[in-house]
Amino acid sequence: MIRHHLNDALLMGYSAGQLPEAFNLIVATHISMCDECRARLESFDAVGGALLSGATIDAPEQVMKNDSLAQVLARIRQAPPEMPARSKPKRGVFPAPLRDYVGGDLDAVRWRAVGGGVRQAILPTARDASARLLFIPGGVAVPDHGHRGTELTLVLKGAFRDEVDRFGPGDIEIATEELEHTPIAEPGEDCICLVVTDAPLRFSGLVPRLLQPFLKI
Repeated sequence: MIRHHLNDALLMGYSAGQLPEAFNLIVATHISMCDECRARLESFDAVGGALLSGATIDAPEQVMKNDSLAQVLARIRQAPPEMPARSKPKRGVFPAPLRDYVGGDLDAVRWRAVGGGVRQAILPTARDASARLLFIPGGVAVPDHGHRGTELTLVLKGAFRDEVDRFGPGDIEIATEELEHTPIAEPGEDCICLVVTDAPLRFSGLVPRLLQPFLKI
């Protein structure tokens, strides 16, 4: 059961197409898992559609050619036959938006060790924000850190706890500059998350600060 959801600002930004690419990815992945946020997004989409439909568009009228309909029907008749439906892919860890972005499921990820058994895989996105997959072994903690901007963490598998609450599959934590925390994966199961940030993290320990430029966190 998902207990931690996206806020209205993120959903409205996604609906309006105003979020960075990395943020769009995590929002799309979460709403594919969360009925509540998907319903809220649809309401924002409806409001935006109503506003657009009420706007006056000053554009010249276009005159259609007499044979326009005939040309369209001819193209339809020339269309290639439909391909047979493919069998549904085996269900994996990644929801469809993330799986399509990565090009596969866990077996398609090229992990890189960052210390303490923790691994990450940086995903290619526009430079205004970064996205990464994070693998945290059960019972292992991520170094204590704060934030210079916004960090969104979506749990895909397992769970973690921090100073805020427990976050399980489908939950998303919205961390801002006011939060300093130490996420710890729950014992017994590895935790896999999708994490996006729009600014570098602020680590408390010396070693993470020294490694930060190389790990691009």
